[in-house]
Amino acid sequence: MGFMSVDEQLKILMRGVVDIVTEEELRQKLERSVKTGRPLRVKLGIDPTGKDLTLGHTVPLRKLRDFVECGHQGVLIIGDYTAMIGDPTGRNEARPQLTHEQTTRNAQRYLEQAARVLDVSKLEIRRNSEWLAPMTFADVTKLAAQSTVARMLEREDFKKRYEEGRPIYIHEFFYPLMQGTDSVAVQADVELGGTDQKFNLLTGRDLQRNAGQEPQVCLMTPIVEGLDGTEKMSKSLGNYIGLDHSPDEMFGRTMSIPDKLIITYFTYFTDVPQEEIERIKAAMAAGENPMTFKKQLGRAIITTYGGTEEEARRAEERWVAQFSRGEVPDDIPDVVVKAAEMPIQAARLLATTGLAPSVSEARRLIEQGGFTVDGERVTDPRAELTLRAGQVLKVGKRKFGRVVVE
Repeated sequence: MGFMSVDEQLKILMRGVVDIVTEEELRQKLERSVKTGRPLRVKLGIDPTGKDLTLGHTVPLRKLRDFVECGHQGVLIIGDYTAMIGDPTGRNEARPQLTHEQTTRNAQRYLEQAARVLDVSKLEIRRNSEWLAPMTFADVTKLAAQSTVARMLEREDFKKRYEEGRPIYIHEFFYPLMQGTDSVAVQADVELGGTDQKFNLLTGRDLQRNAGQEPQVCLMTPIVEGLDGTEKMSKSLGNYIGLDHSPDEMFGRTMSIPDKLIITYFTYFTDVPQEEIERIKAAMAAGENPMTFKKQLGRAIITTYGGTEEEARRAEERWVAQFSRGEVPDDIPDVVVKAAEMPIQAARLLATTGLAPSVSEARRLIEQGGFTVDGERVTDPRAELTLRAGQVLKVGKRKFGRVVVE
């Protein structure tokens, strides 16, 4: 199969891109690719530092899909070794180090969820332990000699920590060098990443030059805000939509975003055609109710990530029933509470029944007024509760549980 013209490819590949080093180099690589018939090798690295992907992770994954659909070779690097350090980008302190066993387990989950975005069977999937694990101390020393402390301190996060007197550990300096080594190992023509990855991507260019390779093009996508409309989408902040969320959870969380994010989410998180997005943008500017389009967005997010049209429709119906009409849904899941454990502290109740991911998160939800029992608000995480069968627990705006006592 032949390639599309360079201009046709660029129209697709530059859509949603906010920074590139450099577009002229990308054009030159594409022209050579069309002429020789050799696909570009397009690299995206993902560190399995957690168990699940959010919609924020899908932005570069969707860009990788664009390259694959244009006929190029996608190279997905599972950073099982870099994850053990943890990317210090944007951090005020060092990340906790993970074990190899943890990163291996997380990597499998990432691949399963990445399959909702693109056809992973078409990718070259590598783990950077392939080339990083065999390195000797002499190899590491040689790698370290390719950068300077002054260069590392040009990074905003390192610079800020240095100025504030916060510790910067030597192993953190190795992170961009390790990521750059990945580019050398797979001979990347292009590397994808968020705008916060620019320093790491440019380090890859430096190491490739030192290795006698043509430097990669660095193509960067935006860091999309989470549901709060201010901070980066993050599981630790709770302002996210997860690929493992149910259709109801996806829809409900979408309904909570500020109106200013509707077009952004359509653009970066869905497969809705650009022409339709422009129509929605114009309609909102003309004064149409944003809620109409937010509901459309909720349905689109569900269907984009593996849900059916029917599941999307039912999720909308249930949300309308719960929140537009103030009804309690009929299909509330049961939560089992053992009689022998009552009275039970409110925070522990939410954590043990799965209504909150942890005791600390449960405390936060309760203190913010997000927990009710039969409509009565509980505001003390240490409150001792004695529950009856059939009582309805509600956490946040969308999560319900009906008590079953055993």
